[in-house]
Amino acid sequence: MDAPAAKRSRGCPAGPEERDAGAGAVRGRGRPEALLDLSAKRVAESWAFEQVEERFSRVPEPVQKRIVFWSFPRSEREICMYSSLGYQPPEGEHDARVPFTRGLHLLQSGAVDRVLQVGFHLSGNIREPGGPGEPERLYHVSISFDRCKITSVSCGCDNRDLFYCAHVVALSLYRIRHARQVELRLPISETLSQMNRDQLQKFVQYLISAHHTEVLPTAQRLADEILLLGSEINLVHGAPDPTAGAGIEDANCWHLDEEQIQEQVKQLLSNGGYYGASQQLRSMFCKVREMLRMRDSNGARMLILMTEQFLQDPRLALWRQQGAGMTDKCRQLWDELGALWVCIILSPHCKPEERTSWLQLLSKWDKLDVCPLEEGNYSFDGPSLQPTVALSPGPEEEEEDEEEVVAAGSRHTVFGRALQAGSLHWSDAHLQRILASDSYGPSLTGNGDSDKPTFDPQGRPLWLGEPFPTACARVDTLRAHGYPRQALRLAGAIVNTLRLQRRHQLEIYKQQKKELLQKGSTCITNMEGWVGHPLDPIGCLCRALLEACRLEEETLAIYPGGPFSGFGEVLFRESVPMHTCARYLFTALLPHDPDLAYRLALRAMRLPVLETAFPAGEPHGNPLDSIMSNRFPRWFILGHLETRQCELASAMLTAAKGDPKWLHAVLGSIQQNIHSPALLFKLAQDACKTATPASAPPDTTLLGIALELGLQVMRMTLNTMTWRRREMVRWLVSCATEIGPQALMNVMQNWYSLFTPVEAATIVAVTGTTHATLLRLQLDAPRREELWACARTLALQCAMKDPQNCALPALTLCEKNHAAFEAAYQIVLDAAAGGLGHAHLFTVARYMEHRGLPLRAYKLATLALAQLSIAFNQDSHPAVNDVLWACSLSHSLGRHELSAIVPLIIRSIHCAPMLSDILRRWTLSAPGLGPLGARRASKPLGADRAPLCQLLDAAVAAYITTSHSRLTHISPRHYGDFIEFLGKARETFLLAPDGHLQFAQFLENLKQTYKGKKKLMLLVRERFG
Repeated sequence: MDAPAAKRSRGCPAGPEERDAGAGAVRGRGRPEALLDLSAKRVAESWAFEQVEERFSRVPEPVQKRIVFWSFPRSEREICMYSSLGYQPPEGEHDARVPFTRGLHLLQSGAVDRVLQVGFHLSGNIREPGGPGEPERLYHVSISFDRCKITSVSCGCDNRDLFYCAHVVALSLYRIRHARQVELRLPISETLSQMNRDQLQKFVQYLISAHHTEVLPTAQRLADEILLLGSEINLVHGAPDPTAGAGIEDANCWHLDEEQIQEQVKQLLSNGGYYGASQQLRSMFCKVREMLRMRDSNGARMLILMTEQFLQDPRLALWRQQGAGMTDKCRQLWDELGALWVCIILSPHCKPEERTSWLQLLSKWDKLDVCPLEEGNYSFDGPSLQPTVALSPGPEEEEEDEEEVVAAGSRHTVFGRALQAGSLHWSDAHLQRILASDSYGPSLTGNGDSDKPTFDPQGRPLWLGEPFPTACARVDTLRAHGYPRQALRLAGAIVNTLRLQRRHQLEIYKQQKKELLQKGSTCITNMEGWVGHPLDPIGCLCRALLEACRLEEETLAIYPGGPFSGFGEVLFRESVPMHTCARYLFTALLPHDPDLAYRLALRAMRLPVLETAFPAGEPHGNPLDSIMSNRFPRWFILGHLETRQCELASAMLTAAKGDPKWLHAVLGSIQQNIHSPALLFKLAQDACKTATPASAPPDTTLLGIALELGLQVMRMTLNTMTWRRREMVRWLVSCATEIGPQALMNVMQNWYSLFTPVEAATIVAVTGTTHATLLRLQLDAPRREELWACARTLALQCAMKDPQNCALPALTLCEKNHAAFEAAYQIVLDAAAGGLGHAHLFTVARYMEHRGLPLRAYKLATLALAQLSIAFNQDSHPAVNDVLWACSLSHSLGRHELSAIVPLIIRSIHCAPMLSDILRRWTLSAPGLGPLGARRASKPLGADRAPLCQLLDAAVAAYITTSHSRLTHISPRHYGDFIEFLGKARETFLLAPDGHLQFAQFLENLKQTYKGKKKLMLLVRERFG
């Protein structure tokens, strides 16, 4: 293979063209690569160019060119990783918004030109077509690289995103795919060293002339410093060269925009209530895992930036201050963050100093007040996987473990597991052998430790001595760091251990079966739950096994599964609920063996989390109270499990339609095992819908099941009101209507245990007697009257129980039955004596007037006035309109009713403007002239004659009392209001025959009493003399 020329005006590599991810050189005509290229590749990957220059006094130009050539990234995989959220090969990318896809399209459309590589700096132009009616856009892209990594990027598009823009992608892919066409130059310092003085001066002057507006100030400043002999620039040997690659001490990592990562995480956290924000944060976590899998140091770097922003979330301080728990979505994000840190700390290939620095960071974060605690108090040092034998730590290790347990017990944050993972290692000889070989067996170990079983009876390796979540965290770590084969081997050892543990406990179960059947549940061996665990051990194990597609062809006897299965005869407290699996098996078995299908599904309906929390025979309390023990899954997992349980129950109800035997069996299981009112209500609705198809007669048995579930929901939510209660009550009435009138009347007759009085009177009784309901029931006259009587009885009972809210609905419902109406009216009168509020009495009184019963309205109004008290300063009292209505009613009835209500008005109302308003209204027309009046007067009443004279005296006295009260604490800004008040008082005084004299005497009294308020008294004289 020919080497490139030593000197040429346009240097380009004569070697092979680099193409595709990690493909190496394309060997033309079967020739092997040149030794120069092979060695240059290795140097370009591992050595900074400064190290090459220091190691060798003179590096020939051809060698320099080959090193520079091979220093650019050779794989498109990394380019894709840094330009899309999730890596896929180019052929699999279909989203046109992904920068990698857009960049690939630009490359294929010939948008890249004027590509130039000067040393470790690549530049080029990208021509991107504009939109409709827009001109073509030109972007200049610059890329710096070192040791096969892009270290910095710059693009004229000013992209502000986590990843490289499409223009950077296009230029990078051009350099990888068309390396032979790229013009290559050595670092600019090498070119400058070949120029004499005149050439250098001409070069600098031409450079300044071409870019004088940008570089002239900088050029002049540098020239001044160079001409100054003692300047700092003259004390430094050489000069910087941005095209000469990185220095020996410079970090070698891919370019990552730290500022943009922090800004985007901060913005996504601020939008934490939205589903899309959580999804994007999870995509960023996936990007961290992708970087770890490719052994990219930016994985830990990116996670540090994200963690810092998570800890700066202002909601943390707010939740801590309020003593409230964080949201479901936020908790899951924190769990994933903590699990990722466990993977990083457990890295099999990280340097000790890196792990130390990470642990220091975690320790600092762990001590922050806002650092979230790990919900559930899961203990990291829980029971191990081993069936019988535990590792025996030494005395020093025991002391350390005790200290860790004490520290963790006092305050265990989301970083606690990662901190404790710092004490784990991969140096165990047995663990190393498990990871190293698929055929590791007893024959390869020689004499092992007799106290620690390392293989099961079949010779398969076990992994003992660690809690199950910790062991699974090792599997997750191996997968995350690019060791899928080793992860599968360790996962297999863990499965072997679980299998051995299962067999061991099955033997115990068989020995104690009689005792366990009487007891109803097995003992607890694990102190922490695996479902919903922060490290997701079950998920880690399953993903490792499924990823490798190594499903053992082994028939598992899952029914009956002993005490280790959700299908077991005795409920095992640590069993993972198997509702989804049971629903699948139920559907599959139903056509072939219905009896087995139902028995299996009914047994799987049990939910260990809730079933073992309540003693047998005792009423179930709040389901959330049952998850306080640390072996139970956390609250946000419980809802998921209950939903799957509900889906299984719904499938059985639908399948059992037309089979009363299994319908009642399913109903019993639902009532025993489902504790969520919302899910029970959903089941009831589904059953009712299934039972009443549009084109077939209803299934009465299934309708009865739906009604029974609805009644249970009513009883469960009676004292714990929910926002869906009204919907539930209306649905229950409609369901009872579908069954028939007897079911509806039974609901009405037993309302006390199902509904509140308000619900029963305003929804049940009313809905059950509407015209639409009666038409639906198709009742004859006697049965219709029976239903009405039941509804009226219900309304009267509710009115007696809660007259304040149910009296008016009861009166309305009983309008067509005289006896019932009289009974409801008497209930109102009795309640008035017992303290029924004036507002409700006025409401019923207005209803009576509307019904054409003015005397009853008058009676209720007087009862309301007797309870009312309006102070002198309550001009805007809520009852003002009601009082004026009552006065108008009494005036329209006649003089007798008017005379009777005056004393009540005087006793209840002390507000002078209100009294004067009532007085004027009564003097405008004669009493009894209204449509309700039976006795007519010949002329209006005078204010100075009975019965209005008493009201006039009360109004005058109220004005006098109110004036003195207001003057006691009056301020100058209220003088104008007081003068207006006196004006209204004078109008009332003048209604009396000697009103002028009384008002003059009143003013004189004010002037003498409050003569110190000179400005106010001056205003009084100006207005009233």
